Amino acid sequence: MAQTEINWDQQIPLPKLSPFHAKIAVALVALLCFINSYDGDFVFDDSEAIVNNKDLNPATPLNNIWRNDFWGSNLSSNNSHKSYRPLTVLTFRLNYLMAGGLHPVGFHVLNIGLHSLISALMIDMFSILIGGLAYDGNGNRLNHAPKASLLAGLLFAAHPVHTESVAGIVGRADLLCALFFQLSFLTYCKAFRGGRENEEKFSIHWIAVSLLLCAAAMLCKEQGITVLGVNAAFDVLLICNVNVYELSQRLFLRRKAEDVSERVKTGLLIRLALLAMGGASLLYARWRIMGTGPPAFTEVDNPASFAENVFLRIVNYNYYYSLNAWVLLCPWWLCFDWSMGCVPLIKSAFDWRTAWLLLLWCFLIGLISQALCSQDSQRRRTLTLGLVLLVVPFLPACNIFFRVGFVIAERVLYLSSAGYCLLLAYALGHCCGRWSRHKGLLRASLLALLCVYVARCALRSHQWRSEQSLFTSALSVCPLNAKVHYNVGKNLADRGNTSAAIKYYREAVRLHPTYVHAMNNLGNILKERNELVEAEELLAKAVLIQPDFAAAWMNLGIVQNSLKKFKEAEQSYWNAIHFRKKYPDCYYNLGRLYADLNRHLDALNAWRNATVLKPDHSLAWNNMVILLDNTGNLAQAEAIGREALKLLPNDHTIMFSLANVLGKLQKFKESEGFFLQALRINPNAASCHGNLAVLYHRWGKLELAKKHYELSLKLDPEAPGTRDNYNMLRRKLDQLYRTTPP
Repeated sequence: MAQTEINWDQQIPLPKLSPFHAKIAVALVALLCFINSYDGDFVFDDSEAIVNNKDLNPATPLNNIWRNDFWGSNLSSNNSHKSYRPLTVLTFRLNYLMAGGLHPVGFHVLNIGLHSLISALMIDMFSILIGGLAYDGNGNRLNHAPKASLLAGLLFAAHPVHTESVAGIVGRADLLCALFFQLSFLTYCKAFRGGRENEEKFSIHWIAVSLLLCAAAMLCKEQGITVLGVNAAFDVLLICNVNVYELSQRLFLRRKAEDVSERVKTGLLIRLALLAMGGASLLYARWRIMGTGPPAFTEVDNPASFAENVFLRIVNYNYYYSLNAWVLLCPWWLCFDWSMGCVPLIKSAFDWRTAWLLLLWCFLIGLISQALCSQDSQRRRTLTLGLVLLVVPFLPACNIFFRVGFVIAERVLYLSSAGYCLLLAYALGHCCGRWSRHKGLLRASLLALLCVYVARCALRSHQWRSEQSLFTSALSVCPLNAKVHYNVGKNLADRGNTSAAIKYYREAVRLHPTYVHAMNNLGNILKERNELVEAEELLAKAVLIQPDFAAAWMNLGIVQNSLKKFKEAEQSYWNAIHFRKKYPDCYYNLGRLYADLNRHLDALNAWRNATVLKPDHSLAWNNMVILLDNTGNLAQAEAIGREALKLLPNDHTIMFSLANVLGKLQKFKESEGFFLQALRINPNAASCHGNLAVLYHRWGKLELAKKHYELSLKLDPEAPGTRDNYNMLRRKLDQLYRTTPP
């Protein structure tokens, strides 16, 4: 296993640091690149995976993280994404617990720390893959490529493609997967401490630990299983020093079995068998956990995989590979989402973009030929292992084994970028060896490259600090991406700028005429602006395109109710409930429709269903109390109000409604208590002061009534009926003052 010193390593214009100092330097560069994202918000997918994921809440049973997917949905559900990453969710839960809630700083700090640690550990991986596995007399591992491994580590630490994984909290899955991937590889290396002359002797214990760490990597992200392929390649190429090209020639030319067995030792076969069995077991367990089968993606997510022509499907897949390669090579055009028209399909073999995939394969074939056929064994080994580290972790995302739910995803390049950085460091090292006369220029060039990387990381991680900057930054990269316009519009709408949001929603629909979510959101805004006819048209079109879109059915019902189309509205609500059985908001709106139609019993039943499905549905509880109050069912209204306050003890609206009921039941003291409690929670509620004044007025506490009438009018001078009641009270008080003897 011991390798000779690598000559070209000495030509790299970097200082020769000790392993400890090299790791510190790389970790500091990683920290410098992404430190400005530490106080960012929850952005993009963080909303679903963290903010809306109940599995993070300490009140949720811990066992749920082992039954649910990454987004908090049950794995047995047909709507589940099937991304099983319980260890990642567990770290989110620990962040939540330590911070006492959803505070993004702690989440971001841990992501940055993980990337710094991974970058430092890459020094060990690169030193083994480039310089070989060798030990001194004391059993300490030697680094025969200190400068090359340092250069590759610096390139990895500062590569801008990592921004999504580090600055986006959901990228924690990629970071943890990469960490356990490294630990699995380094642990596999520990199985060979005897030196190359003892390659048949290896530790089963360390191989078993490596397999367990591989399983941990898979529990962080599915990509983790690819470490077994890297371990196998390392064993074949570096431990056993097998010349793959020569071995394949012997096999194809049908040389004697003894000639082949000289290269393939029994120990290697045993180790490969252990890796294969471990991998098969993990895949089987993963398939069983998946439950109902693989997730179902739509054509919008990955249009190439739905192409009917197999040839064009393969062409588009290869074009995607070339775009991934370009993102690694020139990480300037980065985008949070590459779907929905961002990368138009190649529909003809004569499309000019096919030149890119031809260029990619010409380069790869040239690199593979050097990796297999070079007379320099060190070059063969380094190039082959670099290619393995580049390609193998990318295999789960390449659409070969199964359909994936994206076109390009920068986060899946986190591990593959390590192979790219190794190959780039090797190429730069050889350039330094050949052009040793120009060391000053080479040193300046390397420094410039690293500075560009660091600057790009700083800029990109700043863009990831908020959804506004993240979504806006994508407009120049993917102007044809409907989802980019949709997200910009949604962000504007959330911030109250509905006029600007409408423009982006319309553009999203123009770019993607069947974009039902954009239609739904645009319809909602138009509904709020009382542009009901167009809102109805958009929502009707959305449910026509996607008949099971429950939210659009409910919103259509709200619009139709506003248009007095009561029969159509009722049917729309029931359609929504048909497609989403547990839909408390829809039952609430259905109850409002029935109340408008004076179908009081149906309204009460609908609101009761809403509270059964969502016990903290304040509006449904309050509407039941108000309806029962208005229809004279005061005893039932009191019972419902008290039941609601047991579940929502601090809801001032329910306190207010219950206080009104108790006042009508002549329970003045209790009514006063609820009014005052409601005012402690919401002291600026004019209606509450006004109704409390009416209570005091009827109760005979006229001075208190006067005080609260005045407070109500001060808060809302136009409060209906309050001024009339106040004037009536003043006349009564004046009359009392006149009749009372001095």
